[in-house]
Amino acid sequence: MKKPRTAVRSCHQKQASGHEGREKQVLSSSQVKPSTPDGTMPKFPEAPAGLARQQKEVVLRDPVSPYHLFRDTAEVTVFRENLLSWYDREKRDLPWRRRAEGEVDPDRRAYAVWVSEVMLQQTQVATVIDYYTRWMQKWPTLQDLASASLEEVNQLWAGLGYYSRGRRLQEGAQKVVEELGGHVPHTAETLQKLLPGVGRYTAGAIASIAFGQATGVVDGNVVRVLCRVRAIGADSGSTFVSQQLWSLAQQLVDPARPGDFNQAAMELGATVCTPQHPRCSQCPVQSMCRAHQRVEREQLVASQSLPGSPDVEECAPSTGQCQLCAPPTEPWDQTLGVANFPRKASRRPPREECSATCVLEQPRALGGARILLVQRPKSGLLAGLWEFPSVTAEPSGQCQREALLRELQSWAGPLPATHLQHLGQVAHTFSHIKLTYQVYGLALEGQIPVTITPPGARWLTREEFHTAAVSTAMKKVFRVYEGQRPGTCKGSKRSQVSAPSTQRKPSPGQQVLDSFFRPHHPTDVSSLNSMAQ
Repeated sequence: MKKPRTAVRSCHQKQASGHEGREKQVLSSSQVKPSTPDGTMPKFPEAPAGLARQQKEVVLRDPVSPYHLFRDTAEVTVFRENLLSWYDREKRDLPWRRRAEGEVDPDRRAYAVWVSEVMLQQTQVATVIDYYTRWMQKWPTLQDLASASLEEVNQLWAGLGYYSRGRRLQEGAQKVVEELGGHVPHTAETLQKLLPGVGRYTAGAIASIAFGQATGVVDGNVVRVLCRVRAIGADSGSTFVSQQLWSLAQQLVDPARPGDFNQAAMELGATVCTPQHPRCSQCPVQSMCRAHQRVEREQLVASQSLPGSPDVEECAPSTGQCQLCAPPTEPWDQTLGVANFPRKASRRPPREECSATCVLEQPRALGGARILLVQRPKSGLLAGLWEFPSVTAEPSGQCQREALLRELQSWAGPLPATHLQHLGQVAHTFSHIKLTYQVYGLALEGQIPVTITPPGARWLTREEFHTAAVSTAMKKVFRVYEGQRPGTCKGSKRSQVSAPSTQRKPSPGQQVLDSFFRPHHPTDVSSLNSMAQ
């Protein structure tokens, strides 16, 4: 990073205190050693030359500048005390916290934490609360979840996204019940090793919150907090920076209250140290925040309101470019303030795909109108969920109608091709795919009801559809169908009901006028605007 024109206390003056960093090695995630109880980082012995050659994953690095570290026990202690005092006053009242705090059985407590941590991955707290509550009401113990069907799990998870999480959670519960005697492993190492779908973060969260293990955790919120507190501007997604963040988290975690400390760090990132518009004035560790100090320095330099130069410490490595600072190609943005940290990694845009899908309905089926759903394969995107019959299609493909009709007939037998109507389109973005659905509808008005369906297909009522294990994308598709089929209002989520008997029956003359002005529904409405929501 280009050095400002200000006079600073260069951190290389204190390199002697961090001499052991010259021999420090960057280890794989399973090799990172925990901190000592007093909060200081342990010394890593230098590996023999022969062993270093054998273990190719160990890469020698230049020492990390002390500017980006917590250098003594006193600084660590103040950080812990300030953060935990703030958390005790300001923490949100969340159902998984209440359940974990009030549960005396360690396995049930671990299960309560496990479910919440899996649901909270890539999902906002406000969304998770309702799902978590319903989940714990239905399956309050590991044994209850282990005995549930995958269909039930997918059904409750529907709409929460990243559907493999629910499946992995149940697989983990089954392993605990069937292979581990019903007892959840107590350490982060064994949790990650033995339970499917439990990665380093989830293992650390369960171990610290449920079992009191002094192990740090790093999620998106913690990354943001640590990068700002220690002014880490290098790409936080790189292996080297990630390992440094985990080392910092391990150094800081309070051995007396590890679970509360980890939740406090995540809470700080979620409510105060937010991605945009952080509330720095309410931050309990503002006085220790390198990013805040950098903002103040840049403001002083820009305003030139003080004679001379501010005496503020900055990173000044003795040799080369600091591996934890932002590269020179990314200069400081005065408008962002502390939000200059962490550096936003460039993301690949999701690949675009197109699918043609059809809502096939039997309006006069026995027991009421029914729609056809088919089950997706057991692996891959949306594994095991139910959807309307679909085919992969080119965005401007001329054969998608024919291909879709063949797919429909493979499930329901001969169908009237002329009744297949294009209703519009919806777009839905998954984590790595932007999928555009061309939506069709086909109502079997005069057909003999289909009573036999092959394995992997179901005819469901509207009520059953809304509670089935279907994705959010399919619910979008169904809203397009409901909004465009005859007898409904455009954009409505459900069909109109019959008029109450208390309403006055229109006169014969009024009926004729209504018939005259009733809109005509064309057989093809492909010119409709996109219905993406």
